[in-house]
Amino acid sequence: MRRREFITLVGVAAVMGPSAARAQQAAKLPTIGFSGPALWAPAFEQRLRELGWVAARTVAIEYRSAEGHNERYSEIATEFVRLKVNVIVTVGGSPTLAAKRATSLIPIVFVSGDPVGSGLVASLARPDSNATGIMGHPIGLAGKRLDLLREVLPSFRRLSVMVNANIPGFQRGMDEVQAAASTLGLEATILEIRRAEDVAPAFEALKDRADALYVVGAPLTFTITTLALSARIPTIFDFREFVDAGGLMSYGTNVADLLRLAADFVDRILRGAKPADLPVQQPTKFDLVINLKTAKALGLKIPESFLLRADEVVE
Repeated sequence: MRRREFITLVGVAAVMGPSAARAQQAAKLPTIGFSGPALWAPAFEQRLRELGWVAARTVAIEYRSAEGHNERYSEIATEFVRLKVNVIVTVGGSPTLAAKRATSLIPIVFVSGDPVGSGLVASLARPDSNATGIMGHPIGLAGKRLDLLREVLPSFRRLSVMVNANIPGFQRGMDEVQAAASTLGLEATILEIRRAEDVAPAFEALKDRADALYVVGAPLTFTITTLALSARIPTIFDFREFVDAGGLMSYGTNVADLLRLAADFVDRILRGAKPADLPVQQPTKFDLVINLKTAKALGLKIPESFLLRADEVVE
C-alpha cells in the first residue's frame, strides 16, 4: 500500500472508526421501541437495569412521542417495524392499536385501557396475540372519583367530563361516568377531545356551566390544569402528573409503577417468552393525590379526614 493511501485510510478510521464501531455494536443489541410520553421512561429504564438490561450497553431503546398528535402513532409504529425492533412498548390505547395494526409478528407490551374490549387480546388470561401487558384503566373507578369530588365539593351539581375520544372504547367509560353521575344526582356534560389543540375550545364550551371537571385519558397536556385554575374549576384526573402540574386531585394507578411492570414483561420476552403465553395483568393499587396549593387557590377547605386518607399531599 502506498504511503499516501495508508495515511488517508488511517485518517478516515480515526474519524469514522468510533461511530462505526458504536453503530455496529448497537446493531447487535436487542432493540426496544417505546411509543408514548417520555415522562415515564426513567421508571421503565430503571427497572430494566435492575433486570440486567442497560440502555446502550446490553439493550438499545428507541423513544418516540406523538406529542399530543395521535395521527403520528401510525408513523411511529411503521418506523419501529422498519427498524425491526425486538419488542414494542406502548403507553395508551392509540399507540397500542397503531402498533397492533402495523405488525402481527413483533411482540407488543402495552399499558392500555380495555385490551379485551378494543380487540387487542382474546382474554386477559390468554391473550392469544402478539400483544400483552397491563390494563391501565380498570373499569369501575368512575363512581369512586365522583364520590371523592362530592367529599370536597358537597354541594356541586354540574359535572363536565373531558375525555380523549381517541381512546379505544371510550364510550364504555363514558357510560360508566353517566351512570355514576345519575346515581349521585349530578348533571353530566361530556366534552370529547381528540387533539391537544381541542382543550382550549372545550374550556370555552364549559365556561360558567360546570362546578367540577373530571378529565379522562386526556392527552398529556398540562394546558388543562392552567385553564382550569384560570376558570376556578376544581378538577379530578386519572393521572397524578396533572396534580403535580396544578390539578386539584387524582385517583388512579401510578403509571410509573405500571411501566416498571411493563419492563418485567419486556425482560421475559427478550429472554424467549411469547406474548400469547403471558396473561394481561390488572393493577391492584390506586393512589389518591391532592394538591393543597390548588385547593387554597380555589378557596376550598379540604376535610382533615380526607387528607389523612390521601396517599400523597402536594404542597
